[in-house]
Amino acid sequence: MNKVYQTNQIMKIIFVVGAMLIVLASTIFTNRLAGKLSIEEQKKIEIWAEATRQLILADETTDMNFILNIIEGNTTIPVIITDNNDQMIDYRNIKAPEKNNEEFFRKKIATLKNRKNRFEINLKESNTKQYIYYDDSLLLKQLYIFPYIQFGVIFVFFIIVILAFSSSKRAEQNKVWVGLSKETAHQLGTPISSLLAWTELLKIRYEDDKLITDMEKDVNRLKVIADRFSKIGSKPDLKKSDLKETLSNAVNYMNNRSSNKVEISLNFNEGIPSIIPLNVPLFEWVIENLCKNAIDAMNGIGKIALNVKNTENDIIIDITDNGKGIERNMYKAIFSPGFTTKERGWGLGLSLAKRIIEEYHKGKIFVKHSEINVGTTFRIILPVN
Repeated sequence: MNKVYQTNQIMKIIFVVGAMLIVLASTIFTNRLAGKLSIEEQKKIEIWAEATRQLILADETTDMNFILNIIEGNTTIPVIITDNNDQMIDYRNIKAPEKNNEEFFRKKIATLKNRKNRFEINLKESNTKQYIYYDDSLLLKQLYIFPYIQFGVIFVFFIIVILAFSSSKRAEQNKVWVGLSKETAHQLGTPISSLLAWTELLKIRYEDDKLITDMEKDVNRLKVIADRFSKIGSKPDLKKSDLKETLSNAVNYMNNRSSNKVEISLNFNEGIPSIIPLNVPLFEWVIENLCKNAIDAMNGIGKIALNVKNTENDIIIDITDNGKGIERNMYKAIFSPGFTTKERGWGLGLSLAKRIIEEYHKGKIFVKHSEINVGTTFRIILPVN
């Protein structure tokens, strides 16, 4: 299952890298195209400037039709003609505002002057100069911003795909979990009922046998487990329950079912509201699952401490062990369905715990702190009301 998780992560990375390469290739191609178009426009402005100079110096022998065709042929590149003092004489292909016209052109000329987008026209006959300031055409500007628009579109598309994929995957996982849980509960139901009947029969025949009592406890425990499975996927039934008692039961159960080399303790501070909304069977499942994981992490030797405290609106439960620890980059991944470091694990325990705490109890569960070869602390936050 861990390999499946790693494969999904690799596929996501490949998808992201592929999208970035497409954007990068598009940006490079577009910038090259824009650069070529910019050079072409500069050449056209050079010709247009020379045609303007010839028009100013025209006499009776000048071919006016040819010059006017060149000047009138510029329908895309914005230009401004000024005198030697940068006072506007004429302009073309610029949409000027009706108000503050002079201020608009003054700022426009200053901007183009800073960009050095101008040609000088020397009028030697009159010993004066004129300047032609030019800007990028609308097409060239669009080419420059196109990669950014494309990147934005791809980014939005990528986010939508990820959200849709995650939502679909989550819904599919929920159906699988619910179906598997209910089928498990159904399959366990018949043999558990038979075992209960057999224990009742054995109690009648062997009234004082302690082994029969212990057997009955284990069968009832199986019944509780089957009941937990049946509740997965159903609307949670939260009832006002005693948190301290619930935690004590879970701790006692785990102490009885673990070796003497494992010590599990419960520290419940005074003044903490004990009666809160709980689904007791499912919440006990979460605590037991965290304790079992801690025992595995400690290789069956060590201490587990449950420390309970409260804030104004919440109750905080810290479960701390002195096991092998969790790498920081795995803090969130361990709650993903299918993620496991165990050879025989399914990777569903912590994902179900997260679902029970966050979806059913409207709380939070996360890794508060972990240090390799030192230990880990899981934190559960439950609302008081």
